[in-house]
Amino acid sequence: MPIKPLVILPDPILREVSRPVERVDGDVARLADDMLETMYDAPGIGLAAIQVGVPLRMLVVDLSKEGEERDPHVVINPQILSSSDARNVHEEGCLSIPDYYAEVERPATIRLRYLDRQGAEREMEADGLMATCLQHEIDHLNGILFIDHISRLKRDMVVRKFKKLARDKAGPLVG
Repeated sequence: MPIKPLVILPDPILREVSRPVERVDGDVARLADDMLETMYDAPGIGLAAIQVGVPLRMLVVDLSKEGEERDPHVVINPQILSSSDARNVHEEGCLSIPDYYAEVERPATIRLRYLDRQGAEREMEADGLMATCLQHEIDHLNGILFIDHISRLKRDMVVRKFKKLARDKAGPLVG
């Protein structure tokens, strides 16, 4: 199970809307395994397929802490069926926006319908950190980043910083 390279801001693929998974098969299972290994290696608690350059509506989540038994969730074609009026604020970060964190307010509880790793339809009610993480990753599937939930001024500063880092990494143009 190879660890896949992460797509980093300002890569435009992060703004693409991912397409539904047509069939849950061996290729999808392998992608799920690769995504989990990539997420664990990063380390992170959630990862959307688009973050490894695959524009499919698929994500993985594992909130287990170091030293605990892993508890991976593979979520394919998620649909939020309902969300609470009550709100929670969590400090969020993103593997595609390394070393940047901000407080984001989201619904405290969500109800979700999705396909699992075997292609079976499931429903889940999530609250707390799980609800936040699922909403963060589902946003990725819709081309939305967590920085879209903060002030325009802060978001613009973050985007400028990552564009500069990308330019610096590319080096000078020779020609």
